[in-house]
Amino acid sequence: MSRNLIKPFFPRAPDEYYRTYMESVVLAFSVYLEQMQNPGQGRHTELVLTNLQTDDQGLEVGALFQYRDAAGVMGQIKIVVADQPNLRGNTATGSVGSVTVTT
Repeated sequence: MSRNLIKPFFPRAPDEYYRTYMESVVLAFSVYLEQMQNPGQGRHTELVLTNLQTDDQGLEVGALFQYRDAAGVMGQIKIVVADQPNLRGNTATGSVGSVTVTT
């Protein structure tokens, strides 16, 4: 996985303890952690997604899930969007009275 990150510089350890050396190591680790926790661009020639959820319940905006249509058929991958919920079990039936047809 390559995100074109500039790798932080980790200095060589001196023979004796120096405060400036320890500060530079801590800074390098801070930069590294920030890079790893910060999403960036991704380009992939192959990508396998396994065990995706079938709705957007509990997922953050931008996450992927496998969409199941009203008939229960899977087949689409959707992206969670803040203003477009995809509710679990979103089905309904209804009826009003009865109709008799005579000819």
